Order: sequence, then C-alpha cells, then structure tokens
Amino acid sequence: MPDIIHLLPDNVANQIAAGEVVQRPASVVKELLENAIDAGATQVILIVKEAGRNLIQVVDNGIGMSVTDARMAFERHATSKISKTEDIFHIQTKGFRGEALASISAVAQVELKTKKNEEEIGTHVVIEGGEFITQKPINTATGTVFLVKNLFFNVPARRKFLKSNSVELRHILDEFHRVALAHETVQFQLFNNEEELFRLRSGGVLQRISEIFGRKIQHQLIPVSEQLEWIRLSGFIGKPESAKKIRGEQFFFVNYRFFKSNYLNKAVQDAFENLIPSKYLPSFFIYIEIDPEKIDVNIHPTKTEIKFEDESSIYMLLRTTIKKSLGVYNVAPSLDFDQNPEWSNLSSVNKNTSITEPKIKINPTYNPFEEKKIITSKEKINLQELYASSRKEILSPEIFDFPNPPLIEEQSLLRLSNGRWVIEKENKLWFLDPYRIHQTVLYENHLKNYKGNALSQQLLFPINRPVYEMEKEKLDSIKTPLFACGFDMDIESDIVTITAIPSDIPQEKVIDIIDDLLMELSDHSEDEFSIFFSKSVSKVSAKKRNEFIQPSQFYPIWKNFESLGCPKYNPFGKKNFEQTVIIDFD
Repeated sequence: MPDIIHLLPDNVANQIAAGEVVQRPASVVKELLENAIDAGATQVILIVKEAGRNLIQVVDNGIGMSVTDARMAFERHATSKISKTEDIFHIQTKGFRGEALASISAVAQVELKTKKNEEEIGTHVVIEGGEFITQKPINTATGTVFLVKNLFFNVPARRKFLKSNSVELRHILDEFHRVALAHETVQFQLFNNEEELFRLRSGGVLQRISEIFGRKIQHQLIPVSEQLEWIRLSGFIGKPESAKKIRGEQFFFVNYRFFKSNYLNKAVQDAFENLIPSKYLPSFFIYIEIDPEKIDVNIHPTKTEIKFEDESSIYMLLRTTIKKSLGVYNVAPSLDFDQNPEWSNLSSVNKNTSITEPKIKINPTYNPFEEKKIITSKEKINLQELYASSRKEILSPEIFDFPNPPLIEEQSLLRLSNGRWVIEKENKLWFLDPYRIHQTVLYENHLKNYKGNALSQQLLFPINRPVYEMEKEKLDSIKTPLFACGFDMDIESDIVTITAIPSDIPQEKVIDIIDDLLMELSDHSEDEFSIFFSKSVSKVSAKKRNEFIQPSQFYPIWKNFESLGCPKYNPFGKKNFEQTVIIDFD
C-alpha cells in the first residue's frame, strides 16, 4: 500500500495560513499599515477601491527595503524582528512572525515597489496567488508602496462570502482608526474610490481623537493619567452624559498596539458605576505602557488579544485612576480621606468650656415580644370601605374603551409586586410580563405598517444628532429602507438632521431608535431590515412593567396579544415566550 502522508505545496500552505491572517480586506489594511509603522514611516497613505475588493494600496516614506529583502519578505516566516524564542518577549514592533505578506500574496495579486534612502534605484516585485512572477529595478521614491489587487481572486468561495461594500468599508475604517489613534505623530490619509475620507495631521492624542470622531468630542473628554514604577496609564475618558448604547469609541492600547479585553472593559464600566444607566457604554481611549516582558502578544493570529502577567493589578489601577479623574473634574463626588467629614462641624472650645457627657436615650417600657397592635372595629370598617372604593374605581366600566367590558376577565387579572400579572386561562396559571407582551404587539403592528408603507410626519423642529465617519457610512447604507419606514434625513459633515419620522413613533424616542439601529445593524436586505426595524422600535417604545398599574392599562394589550394567538415565539432574543412570559403548571 503506498504512503499517503505528504507535504503540502508552499502555495497551498500559504492559502491555508491566509485563512487565519487574511479574513477580509480590513485584515490586509491592518497588516500593511502596521508594516509601514514598523518601517519608521512618518507619512502613510491608504487607498482602497470597492472597499478593498479591487485594490488596497499603502504608500509610506519609511526606510524601504533592499533588493534581497524585498524578495525575502514574501517567504513564510521570514522576519527581521526575532531570531530566537526569547525575542518574542521583548517585541516592540507590530508584526514579527513573518506570516502576513506570504498570506496576502497567496490570495491576491501583489506588487511591491521599494527603495532605501542610500540607494539610487529601487526594486519592483510582482507575485500572484503565491507564485513569484518578476522582480526588476524601478525608479521610485524612498519608502515602500504595496498594491494588493483582486483579493481572493483565486479563492472564489472566500470572495463570495465578503459582505457589501459599506460593511467591508466599515471594517477598514475600524482598522484605520486603531492604527491612527495609536500613532498620533504619524500623518495619515485615507482615500476610498478616489474620495478623501481622512487627512490626519501629526499632533497630540486629543487632536487625533477629534480629527477622527469630530471636534465636538473634545468637550466630552476627561484626561486620565497615572504612573508607577512598572506601568504608565494615560488617555481620555468620556463624561457620563456622553455615554451611548452603541459600541464604537472604546479603545485600549498597550505599547502603542490596539487590543481587546472584556476584563479591562469591566474595570472601566465599574468606575462609572451609578453615573451612567445600565447598558450604556462610556467612551474611552486608554494607553498603557508596560515592560514588554510582562505581556504576551503572541496568543492570537491577529494579535488583538494580550495576556498580562498581573491583569488583576492593572484592573484595580485602571478602575481607581478613572474614578480619581472623575472626582478631580467634579464628575463624581471625591472624598478627602485625610479628614473626617464629621469634624468640620465641631466648634472650637477653650479650657474654661464645660463639656457635658453624652447620654443615650432609651425607652424603658419597650418590649420586643409584645404582640402587634390589634386593629379596632372602627379602623377595620374604614379599611374595608377604602378597599371597596378602590376596587370599584379600578373595575369601573367607564375606564375601559370597550362597549361591553368583560368584567369577569378583568377581575381575574392579578398584579404582582414585581410588576407581572397573573391570569387563569385554559386551566393554566399564566404569569404575564407586560413589557414583553407590549413589545410583541408593537412589533406585529410596526411590521404590518412597514409592509403597507408607513405614514410619516414632518417635524416642526428637526432633530440633530452628531455622527462620525463610520456612523455616516451605516446611515447611508440604510437610508432607503429608513425612508420606507417614514424617516427623512440629511447627512452633512458630522451631523445627521432628521426632518420627518414615522407617525406612530414618539419624537423623544427617535434618537434611541437611531442609536439602536447603529449599534446592532450589520448588513440586511430590505425584508430583513423591516424585521430588524420593527424589533428596534418595539423595544424602545414598549412600556415598562411598572407603567402597568391598573387592569385598565394592561387589559387592552393583553387582548391584542390574545388576538395574535398568544405566540410562543419571542423576536427579542429569548428562545420563546414560555420561558419569559408564560409558566404552565400542568
């Protein structure tokens, strides 16, 4: 029987490796921008066409490469950053494993033009699908130009699964923001389909943040700073009133490298405890400088996850530093631990002042075992009359908008102290959550209205909401279905102006609905969007449990829910209504 184990060809191995490193056009952008930074560039230009499908070009003025290095750079595991295992724990650069260029060239048509400053002429390398095509001299400026064309041209299955241009561009903007925020002294430009989206000057961190997210954000930020022997924290946090439901302005950097950490995210969230509503997220731009030996950046292919030697200490330091900044800038009350607050009320005394001994007041007749006071017959009659009158008021037919209100069903509704209602139906005891039931009723109504062209109302005073570049791209991509829902809006500069809204949506809920759409929306067809929009409106507009106090408030919603057949599905994230609304004791 012949042997069946063999080595993969280099081009096949590189394509497999590319599956980890190159997931979408944004992955290529990240690797090429980081290479430019590692090359010491002070000016970087990023050019994309068709959201990176057709072209990704990065131009930098870094140190460039020699003829030999330009060819070697595309070999797998070829690197100038490390030579032995221990070097990984001293890494100060972005890349070091030598996988990026080999992976990119395996799934695209790549051209490299580069020249070192001390050389008179540069070199031009062309590689397609992992196969070396040519290398020849070329007259080019000092630095490096990478052109990545027709990404996944030789892997059509991967190219087919790319999202729409608007979605892929948002991912590219994500990576661009992360690199640009980590290197505020480097000038960056970004062009999409020959339109300039960003021109970032060299400057400070606050300037870079405002150039990316708009000048208005400057007034919403508070500086944070703390330095110990082993670590330095710096950056900015958003004031509590600027917190949003949408995630997007949360950035951690360690040694000028962006990373994600749910654990440290919680430290920031804890520092804002009782200052922002639940489910709202504060903005933060936190920069950590620490000895490279105390972190491990080699635990994820994209190097966006970091392992810290002492993560719990960083958690406490981050939480304390943010709390201190909130106190210093009078956002949260700060305490002076050097002085007891009770001492401030003490008056001065002299040696002739007589001080009286403090006394404790007690009730000598108090008996903890004494029985409770018995209600007198007169008090009992008064309570009975009060209860009867309240029941009469609650169950009065005039309160209901029904011609013949079925009092038996209304009387069978019982409200619990937690805001839920109980009713007996079909030999089952149902525990009803009015909030989720109201959500379902609104969801069905909005879905029906959307399909039948929702009515729109013009606003006397338009609603304005600040937006940054990524949010503008999202709103542009859903402008047509939003118009079908009844919205009308203009997007200019960093402001979206809403001039019309659906007639059945309260004006004060509009911003919450837009925030919800921007937070959750990714890429939907028009039919999918109608479902998503109906969910969003229902979630924001539904009354809370404590707003249903009397049967007259809850009964119409319950009857609408019954008319829908008491659906067992739940469009709001839970598995079904039996787990959230109805408990069957049979």
